[in-house]
Amino acid sequence: MTRSFDNESVHDHDELPPADPAAALRLIAEQQAEAARKLSPNLLWYYWPWGLAWLIGFGLLFLFSGPNGRMFVEMPLWLPLATLFTLLIAAGIISGVTGARTYGQVAGDSRRRGQWYGLAWGLGFAGVMTVLGPVSDHLPEDLAGLLWAGVSVGLTGALHMAGGAIWLDRNLFRLGVWISVINIVGVIAGPGWHALVISVAGGGGMLVAGVVFLLRDRTRGVKLTQTSRSNR
Repeated sequence: MTRSFDNESVHDHDELPPADPAAALRLIAEQQAEAARKLSPNLLWYYWPWGLAWLIGFGLLFLFSGPNGRMFVEMPLWLPLATLFTLLIAAGIISGVTGARTYGQVAGDSRRRGQWYGLAWGLGFAGVMTVLGPVSDHLPEDLAGLLWAGVSVGLTGALHMAGGAIWLDRNLFRLGVWISVINIVGVIAGPGWHALVISVAGGGGMLVAGVVFLLRDRTRGVKLTQTSRSNR
């Protein structure tokens, strides 16, 4: 009985908060740094797959059918379309797995926000495909392609802005604004030009955003670690 009591006493003593305020601050900083490391995904896995999909997929569409229907590189129609859809599906899978691994460790409102936000993406694009399918059948090929691309990219920009508003993330919101603006510019420029704008500015913007977000999160992690060490 005495031995059991002693063990419990030692165990309870280990769980007590530090008596020294500096030690308590150090413990908090260390826990914050560890939480930031675990709950901050490598954002390259979010944005680079989408950026490469847009850069390559829309780039091939531009080479197949540029302004005024000019074909810069001879290829069958199925090739750029199949490439774009395959890369988009792969990007969706990669970002979905990354998000699931990250937010699977989170509970409460943050987890619900992530789940509902992901549902908004799925239902949003399902609605776009359902509506645009019958409409595009009555349009010339170049305008039908512009309709599909313009609406899809526009929805992507809107969802990014919504995500930025949900998490109060300025960079994510700015990326959504950028995507929306270049989409408007591309649609006004017309068929062919839209694919080029989305490929270079959209895909390139995604690649740059991935690097910016990654550096931002690493900087935050370094600051938390430095704070932890300075309190020792």
